[in-house]
Amino acid sequence: MGTRGVVGDKWSMRILWACAIGSAIGLYMVAVERQAKNRERMLAEGLKAMESGESNGGDV
Repeated sequence: MGTRGVVGDKWSMRILWACAIGSAIGLYMVAVERQAKNRERMLAEGLKAMESGESNGGDV
């Protein structure tokens, strides 16, 4: 009688797992994106340091 409109235990666990897996995938994608940005920034800083080192070394 009181089960109308209420999600059953089996479906509530499925929904909970789907939300947990979706959150984990979202966090993983954010981590991968940040790692790629950090790698790109480190490469840019390395190139800038090499360029400034070469110009300073050539001027001396």
